[in-house]
Amino acid sequence: MKIGITGAGGFLGWHVRVWLRTFRPDAEVRAAGREAFSGRESLIDFCRGLDAIIHCAGMNRGDDAEVEATNLALAKSLADACRAACGTIIPRLVFANSTHIDRDSAYASGKRAAAALLASAAGEASRFTNAVLPNLFGEFGRPFYNSAISTFCHQLTSGGQPEVHQDAALHLLHAQKAAALLARAALGESDAGEVRPQGETTTVRCVLEKLTRMQESYSVCGIVPDLSGSFDRELFNTLRSYQFPDQSRSELRVNTDARGGLFETVKSSGEGQTFVSTTHPGITRGNHYHTYKFERFVVCSGEAEISLRRLFSNHVVTFRVSGDSPCAIDMPTFCAHNITNTGSGPLTTLFWANEIFDPKNPDTFSEQVTP
Repeated sequence: MKIGITGAGGFLGWHVRVWLRTFRPDAEVRAAGREAFSGRESLIDFCRGLDAIIHCAGMNRGDDAEVEATNLALAKSLADACRAACGTIIPRLVFANSTHIDRDSAYASGKRAAAALLASAAGEASRFTNAVLPNLFGEFGRPFYNSAISTFCHQLTSGGQPEVHQDAALHLLHAQKAAALLARAALGESDAGEVRPQGETTTVRCVLEKLTRMQESYSVCGIVPDLSGSFDRELFNTLRSYQFPDQSRSELRVNTDARGGLFETVKSSGEGQTFVSTTHPGITRGNHYHTYKFERFVVCSGEAEISLRRLFSNHVVTFRVSGDSPCAIDMPTFCAHNITNTGSGPLTTLFWANEIFDPKNPDTFSEQVTP
C-alpha cells in the first residue's frame, strides 16, 4: 500500500506520518511538503503510483482572500495532478477538513469548496473521505498558529503569561486520534464519506487553568500530575513537548549527612512503576519511542550518555549524566531515546513510567536514535 501525505511537514501531517510509522510500518509513505506544489510536474510525480492520498496541506491564517484562494488552489492542483498521473482511476482521497466549515468565513468557504472539488475528482463516493475535524492539539504544534493549546504550552514553558482574550467552547481532539482516522480511511479500513469525530468538550479558560496547574505541579513543585485520564495525559504530554530539549533535564537535590546521601527521584500524584537496571560498559539500552507513556531516567551510579531524537528529524540531543551528580531526564513522547554506559564500570539506572508495564500493550516501538 502506497500512501501520499500532503502537508507532511506540518503539524497534522507529521502526526499522520508518526501513526503510520508506528501502527502500519508495512505501508509505503510518500511525504510531500511545499516543494511538491511548486510546479505541476513535481506534483504529478508525487501522485504517480499512489493508492491513496491524505491531503493535510492548507493555509490556516492570513489575509481572508488569500486563505480562501490558497486552500482551493491546493485542492485543485492536487486533483489535476492526480488525473494527469493516474488517468480515470485516481487514488483514494482523504481530506483533513475542519468544523470551521460550518461557519461563515473565508476560511470556511475555501475549505468547503476544496472538499467539493476533491469529492468530484474522486469520482466515486467510496473513494473520498471528508474528515471534518474539531480543534486539534498535540505534541510539537506551532505556537500562535496551530491552536490555542500550542500557544498556551509555549508560553507556560518559556516563562510567559498566557491570557484568555475570548473564552469560548472547545471540542479538542488529540492529533494522533485524528491521524488514526485519516490513515485508516486511506487504508480502506473505514467507511468513506463525511466523518465527524467527537472531541473533548471544554472551554478555553478551563483548558488554560488545567495546563497552568500541570505546569506548576511538574516544573515548580517537581510532582508529576495525575495522568489516569487519557485527556489529561494527552494535555500533559503536549505540554512536555514544549520543554524539549532545553528543560528535559532536572537536577536532583542530594541530602547528605554522616550516614551518606539521599535524593528523591520521582514524586507523582498518580500511579506508576519503578525499575532498576545495570548495564555493562559500552552497552546501549533503548532505541525505541513511546506514543503516550511518560518515562524518566535517573542514573544512580556510573557514567552514561542519554540521547534523544524527535521522529523524522536528524537532530540528536545528548545528555551526559553521572551518578555523582544525580539528575532526571524525561523522555518526550514521539522521541526515540537510548542510554549508553560510557564509563569503565557498571552503570545503575533507575527508570520510572507513569503506568505499570503491560506486555500485551507495552507502547514501545523500535527506532534507532542515530538516523
